[in-house]
Amino acid sequence: MFSRILTSALFAGAAAGLIAALLQLVFVQPVLLHAELYESGELIHFGGAAVTAHPELPGMFSDLQRDALSIVFTMLTYTGYTLIVVALMSIAEGQGHKVDGRTGVLWGLAGFVAVHFAPGFTLAPEVPGVAAADVFARQIWWFATVATAAVAMWLIAFGSNLISYVIAAVLLMAPHIIGAPEPEFFTGPVPTEIGALFAARAFGIGLAAWVLVGSFAGYFWQKEAKHAEAHA
Repeated sequence: MFSRILTSALFAGAAAGLIAALLQLVFVQPVLLHAELYESGELIHFGGAAVTAHPELPGMFSDLQRDALSIVFTMLTYTGYTLIVVALMSIAEGQGHKVDGRTGVLWGLAGFVAVHFAPGFTLAPEVPGVAAADVFARQIWWFATVATAAVAMWLIAFGSNLISYVIAAVLLMAPHIIGAPEPEFFTGPVPTEIGALFAARAFGIGLAAWVLVGSFAGYFWQKEAKHAEAHA
C-alpha cells in the first residue's frame, strides 16, 4: 500500500508541479518582475504616470538559474501536496468510495479551496513591496485556515448528516470571522492594478494545478492498482 501511495504521488505530483511551474513562468513571473521594479524604485508610480529610473536588466544566467529553481521548488511542493491527497484517497477508497481520474477532479477542487481559496479569501496573494503583518503570525493563521478548510471539505464530501455540514460551514467561516493579521498601515509602491492581476493569476493557476493534482493522482492510483493486480 505504501509503495502504491508513494509511486502515485511522485508521478502525479511531478507532472502537475511541472505544468504549474511553466504556467507560473508564463503568467505570474512577469507580473512579479514588474512589481519588483516598483519595489526597488527603478519604476515610480505617481499620479497615473510611471517614471523609469534606468533599471539594470539581470543577466541571462541569473534568469535561467532562478527559473530552474522555481520549477524544481514548485514540483517538490506539489509532490508533497499530492502525497497527502493520495493518502486521503486511500482512506476514502477503503471506505468504499470510488477513486479515479474523473473523481480526482473533485479532490483537486477541494484541495484548491483548502490551500488557495480559503486562506486567500482574507489573506490575498501579495506582490513584493506591499505592507504586511508579522510573517510568523500570518503563517500561523494560514496553516490554521488550511487545516480547518481541509476538514470542512472532507465533511462536505463524506459527511452523512446535517450536523456534518453545519460543522463544515462553521470551520470554513471561523478563520475569517476571527480575521487574518493585518498591517497597521496599508502602503506600498506597487500600483494596485499589478497587485490585482497577480492575485487573479495566482488563483487561476492554483485552480488549474490542483485540478491536475487530483486528476493525475486518481489516474495513477487506479493505474498502480491494476498493475499490482496484474502481477499478483
